[in-house]
Parts: sequence; C-alpha cells; structure tokens
Amino acid sequence: MIKISIIEDDKDIRESLAVLISGTNDFSCVSHYTHCETAIKGIEDDNPDVILMDINLPGITGIEGTKIIKQKLPRVEIIMLTISEETKDVFDSLCAGACGYLKKNTPPLKLLEAIAEAANGGAPMSMEIARLVVDSFSKETSRKVDLTKREREVLKKLCDGSSYKKISEELFIDLNTVKFHIRNIYAKLEVNSKGEAIALALRQNLT
Repeated sequence: MIKISIIEDDKDIRESLAVLISGTNDFSCVSHYTHCETAIKGIEDDNPDVILMDINLPGITGIEGTKIIKQKLPRVEIIMLTISEETKDVFDSLCAGACGYLKKNTPPLKLLEAIAEAANGGAPMSMEIARLVVDSFSKETSRKVDLTKREREVLKKLCDGSSYKKISEELFIDLNTVKFHIRNIYAKLEVNSKGEAIALALRQNLT
C-alpha cells in the first residue's frame, strides 16, 4: 500500500485527488492539507510514502515546504503537481528535494503511475517539462563532470523517470550495481538527492 499526502489549496483539485487515490487499489490518501504550515505540523504523524505538492501556495510556498518536509522526512518522495512551466520553478523544486514534476492536467492513470514510480525510486516528470528545462539550459557552458559512459546511461534513465529496478532491467545490470553507480554520480555531481542530480543533469546537458 502506497500512502499519499496532498498539499493543495484548491478545494476541488484536492478533493478530486483524494477520491482518485483512495478509490484505487494499493493506494491510500492518508492526509490532505490546504497549506504547508499545517502540513509541516502533521506530516510526521502521517508518515506518507509520497507527497503531491502544489507550488503556488499561500504563505510557505511548495518549494520552501519541500525543503522543510525533506528535513523532517528525508525518505519521503515529493512530486510537484502544478500549472507552472517556469524553468526556475522546476529547477528550484528539484534542488529543494522533489523527485518529480508534473502538470496538474496529467491524466489520472499517468498520475497514479507517477506516484508508484516515485514510491519505487523513480523520478517522474512530464516530458514537456523535461524538454523545457533541457531547451532552456542547453546553451549554458557546463563545468566538466567526469562521468563514465555507464554512469551517464544510468543518469539518463534517472532523468527519464526510471526507477532503480527499471534501470537495472533496461541496462541488464544488478540492482546493487545501479545503486553503486548512483552513489558515484551523486559524489561526482556533488549532490545529495535524485532531484538535485536530475536538475544538474538537465541544466548542464550531461546526458
């Protein structure tokens, strides 16, 4: 059972997401909040596996809230669910610790698949969002990062939203080998999370 919390100030969206999640086998909506302030107080007791987070919240923004919640619950996976296509919002969200970034018009089935992917170590991101970031930063001069060919392959799969298990299957390598490569990637990129690694990879066109 995947436990999900929702942080969204729009009542209709919040309630429709809760109904969708709770009405699907193997998914459970354990809580939903209108503000980050209240979520931050209760989220540890909820102990969700995945959080769906809006960006443009009143008071503490979704990006600021992500930073705070990741400090409280480092293992929770946070998916930004928003209408914003601003590259700064995408980049800042990933750097704050979010593992994925989806638009609010994502079809229900795709959203459920994204939640499952996040819970299993993936990094779901709408293709148009990923392309937006790549296009925006493709002309930037990047610092040299000495990644091996295999590490670049693993990083590309991570940017495509693949879970560790899926990367293992697609590259025909052991799951522990995938984790070994990802630890090396984090060390070389000087990052501490999937979100940061993906943000840097997209920004510097490393894949």
